[in-house]
Amino acid sequence: MTTEPRTTPAALWRAAEQFGSNEAVADGSDRTTYAELLDRVRTAARALIAKGVEAGDRVAIWAPNTHHWVEAFLAAQYVGATLVPISTRYTGHEALDLLERTHAKALVVPARFLKADRLANLLDAAGPEGIPALKLVVRTPADDPAADAPTTTFPGGEILEWDQLAAAAEPVTVEAADARARAVHPDDVADILFTSGTTGKSKGVMTAHRQTVGIADAWADCAEVTGDDRYLVVNPFFHTFGYKAGLMVCILRGATIVPAAVFDVPTIMAAIADEKISVLPGAPTIHQMILDFPTRDDYDLSSLRIAITGAAAVPVVLVERLQSELGYDAVLTAYGQTEAVVVTMCRTDDDPVTVSTSSGRAIPGMEVRIGEHGEILVRGENIMLGYLDDPEATAKTIDADGWLHTGDIGVLDERGYLDITDRLKDMYISGGFNVYPAEVENTLARMDSVAEVAVIGVPDERMGEVGRAYVVPKPGAAVTEDEVMGFCKERLANFKIPREVRIVDGLPRNPSGKVLKNDLREGKA
Repeated sequence: MTTEPRTTPAALWRAAEQFGSNEAVADGSDRTTYAELLDRVRTAARALIAKGVEAGDRVAIWAPNTHHWVEAFLAAQYVGATLVPISTRYTGHEALDLLERTHAKALVVPARFLKADRLANLLDAAGPEGIPALKLVVRTPADDPAADAPTTTFPGGEILEWDQLAAAAEPVTVEAADARARAVHPDDVADILFTSGTTGKSKGVMTAHRQTVGIADAWADCAEVTGDDRYLVVNPFFHTFGYKAGLMVCILRGATIVPAAVFDVPTIMAAIADEKISVLPGAPTIHQMILDFPTRDDYDLSSLRIAITGAAAVPVVLVERLQSELGYDAVLTAYGQTEAVVVTMCRTDDDPVTVSTSSGRAIPGMEVRIGEHGEILVRGENIMLGYLDDPEATAKTIDADGWLHTGDIGVLDERGYLDITDRLKDMYISGGFNVYPAEVENTLARMDSVAEVAVIGVPDERMGEVGRAYVVPKPGAAVTEDEVMGFCKERLANFKIPREVRIVDGLPRNPSGKVLKNDLREGKA
C-alpha cells in the first residue's frame, strides 16, 4: 500500500500513480489527466530551476483560477520553493507589499486579466526603485484571447511567457527536478498566505507541507470526496478554501478540478451541467443566487451531490431548498481561518437544523474549546507554524499550551458542535471575503483632509455585509463621499471598499477614548 503523502510533490506522485487516467483538470478546452499533470508540473519545475529558483525561495502567484495556477503552484513546491498566493482583487500597491515582505524571487501573473496588465500596475506601484528581489516573471495568457499583447518590460529581471516553459526547461533533466521534489521535507514551509489583522497590517501565515496536505486530507474525509467527483472550484485559488479545501482535496482523492476564473451565475450553472459537477463550494450567497435564478430549470443540475458553504449565517430554509430543489445528498458548513484553515465541519449525515445553526464539530486532528470571555480556542497538528517575521504576534496568537486564540466567540453543545455567536475582532464578511476595518481605516487616515475614521460592517441582502465608513474631516477642511470612495478605489481591493460613506462631526467614544462601534452599528452616531 502506498504511504500517505506528507508533501505536495508526494501527493502529486501518488495521484499520478493511483489516478493516472482520471481527468485532473478540466479548464475549458484544456484537459489533463493526473499522469499528464505530473508531466506538465515537471516541465514547469525544470524551467524554474533553470531560471535560478532555489529551494526555500518564494514564488508568488497573482492570477485567477485556471490550469496555469494549478501547474504553477505544484511546480513551485516541486522545486522546494514556498508559495505566496496573492488575491486577484488586490491593487498593484497591495501586491507589491506582499512581494517585498516575502522577498519573492519569482511571480506568476497573467498577461491581462479583466482588461488590466497586472505587471504594469505592479511596476507603476514600485516606482523607480523597482522590486530588487524579484528576478523572474512567468506570464500566463490573457483571459481574453483577443486582447492586445502586453508591451510591459521588466528591467529588473526576465519575463518568461507560459509557452516558453518547455524551451526554458531543456537545460535541466527530469531526474534533477525529481531530486528537488524528493528533498522537500514535511516540515518545510509550503506556503505563506496573508491575512489582515486588527492592527490593519496583514500577517503572513506560514504552513508546512504536512499541514497543507493534512488539512486537505481531513476535509476530504468529512466531505467524502472520491475519485469519481468533479469539483467546481468557485472559491479563489489564492484563498485557503480554493487552495487547500479545493485543489489539494482533489489531488489527494483523484477528483477532477474544474476551475472557475470569474463568478457568473449562468456560466456556473452551464459548467455544472456540462461538466457533471458533483461538489460545489461557496458562500451562502452563491447557492442562494443559483436557487433564485429565473432560468435555473433550463440547466441540468442533477449531478450535484455535496454543497459546502459557510463564511456567513446559513438559514435552515436554504439548506432545505438545496436538498429538495437541487437534490443535494448533503449540505455542509465549516469554520476556519487562515491560521488553522479548517477547524470544524459538519458531516454528510447532519440534519438541516444542525447545518444551519452550527459550524460542525472538530475535524480529525483538531481540538476546540471555549476559553476566557467565550473565545474559541483551537489546538492541533495543522495550526500554523507562525506569522512571517513576527514572533511577537505569533506568541500572542498561540499560547504556551499550543492553543490558537481565534478572536471569535462561540459555544459548544453537548455533541461538540460549534456555534459562532460573535467576534472579538471587528472583522466582517462581504461576499465571502474577510474585511478588517482597521486596514480600511488606516488607508483612509492617509487622506490629507481626514481627521479620523471608523468603519463597520452593515447588513446587505446580496453580499451578507458591506462596509460603512464614518469620516470626520480635519478642522477647516472639506471632504466629500466621492473623494473618500475615489481614494479607496486607488488603494484597496474592491471587496474592501466601503459601500457607504457618512461625513460626521465626531465619533462616539467611551471614557478611555475608544470608539464605540456598537453605537455606530445601532445608529447612535
